[in-house]
Amino acid sequence: MTLSRRGLLGTSLGLGAAGCTTLPTAASPPARFQPTWDSLIAGYQTPDWFRDAKFGIWFHWGPQCVPEFGDWYGRQMYIQGNPFYEHHVKTYGHPSDFGFIDFIDMWKGENWDPDALLDLYQAAGARYIMVMANHHDNLDLFDSRHHAWNSTRVGPKRDIVGTVEKKVRERGLRFAVSNHSAHAWHWYQTAYGYDAEGQKKGVRYDAYGLTTADGAGKGWEGLDPQELYVGPSFVPPDGIDSIAAMNAWHDARDGQWIETPPPNDPAFVRSWELRQRDLVDRYKPDMVYFDNYGLPLGQSGLDATAYFYNASLAWRGEMPVVNGKRLDERQRKGITDTVERGFSDALRAEPWQTDTCIGDWHYNRARYTSHYYVPAKSVVQRLIDTVSKNGNLMLNVPLRGDGTIDSDERAILDGIAKWMTVGGEGLFESRPWKIYGEGPTQVGGGMHGESGGVVWTAQDVRFTSKGGALYAYAMEWPEDGRMVIPALGNSAGRVDRVELLGSADALWFEQTAAGLTITLPSGRPVDFAPGVKTRGSGLV
Repeated sequence: MTLSRRGLLGTSLGLGAAGCTTLPTAASPPARFQPTWDSLIAGYQTPDWFRDAKFGIWFHWGPQCVPEFGDWYGRQMYIQGNPFYEHHVKTYGHPSDFGFIDFIDMWKGENWDPDALLDLYQAAGARYIMVMANHHDNLDLFDSRHHAWNSTRVGPKRDIVGTVEKKVRERGLRFAVSNHSAHAWHWYQTAYGYDAEGQKKGVRYDAYGLTTADGAGKGWEGLDPQELYVGPSFVPPDGIDSIAAMNAWHDARDGQWIETPPPNDPAFVRSWELRQRDLVDRYKPDMVYFDNYGLPLGQSGLDATAYFYNASLAWRGEMPVVNGKRLDERQRKGITDTVERGFSDALRAEPWQTDTCIGDWHYNRARYTSHYYVPAKSVVQRLIDTVSKNGNLMLNVPLRGDGTIDSDERAILDGIAKWMTVGGEGLFESRPWKIYGEGPTQVGGGMHGESGGVVWTAQDVRFTSKGGALYAYAMEWPEDGRMVIPALGNSAGRVDRVELLGSADALWFEQTAAGLTITLPSGRPVDFAPGVKTRGSGLV
């Protein structure tokens, strides 16, 4: 069977006989930024709102949350021998009969209450909210002009991005979107494969044969399924006869995280460009998170970033934020580095962000039934460490398919909120001190470095400064009730007053050449990570 990606794509992009299209330019704002790294680096400055905000909350939500089995379901359900495949066959049937497209019909979001969720996020201290505009599954969660596979036409039939944007703005918070769709072209290729072993050996999975006609009577009636699955870029040939050989075949082609445009498919790139521009024009976000190393799809990512910078200046006279990953020192001056599930091991010159999750990116019921989410305490400690190093924390709290969170997730948000009412004073609107902190616990820098967690001690202290005051946070309560800070010895400046956050009473302290020793009260305004506020001369 010969598969085509024309259909809706050909009409939505206005492709001519030569297969070319031109992005709309009539309403383009004045171009202060050009689509080059040199231009971005020369002209960019991180906006103060981002430096002040410190903490954002994000929610991965989409049809991949319906099976409640965790991340990358839409890819891994098509890999024979993978636990996702085994779960899928047992629960829903073989992927030749029940494919990812069928989850979209099941995703209704019938219990989604964005106001109630935003109440929880805001109480937890989030100053900016990010909503996923699409994932690698290639479904736009907004009223997309250039991609018919969007949440206003299928699934919940709601503009998810638009709904959240309006409500976030009403609360005076900053609004962000994440775009993951540049990877759809290679991520989905497993859906064109087949079982290499067993009773269904050689039977192709659903993406290989689906056409628009197959949608009759379904929620996606009239849509071209090849527009969702992106079309075949590398389809396994017939005759692979072992699971190991099939996995090796895929690994050889997309075992790496591919950032280049798909070969021989310029239509995919043009579609991505139009959808991204539509996203920023329609919802005017303060921040765009690209799930990419550097920027997506080569020149297209530079084009999208320069356009967004120029547009934001025209809309609100303010620079926005664009996130990219694994940036070199030069690139960090043109966009904002984000460290996925990792730490920084140093105080950085440029503002940055770490993004992580209390569990899996997409909802995984096992996290709830076995109670192994990341606890509120660890989230707060992570936030303190990040802020002390000139960074922000973006925390993902995944939603179930129906749009709700579970009781464990709610308890974690409540725990963060309880701490924030006391400890947040020294984080929000703060700036780094001359050093980020001290203590025995070292964290490695870079992505995906958080596995196993970090065991902090009372000797691990982190600093921030704001309004002429120096704040110091101990990651744990000291067992003997004394907070000892060697970095705040006499040479750091004179300490005149120390207060425990959550109390206006002055604390007893002694400052010597060896450091600052503070006697903490027996009453604890927070259960973990106590902070003190110091004032004096020469400290900040």
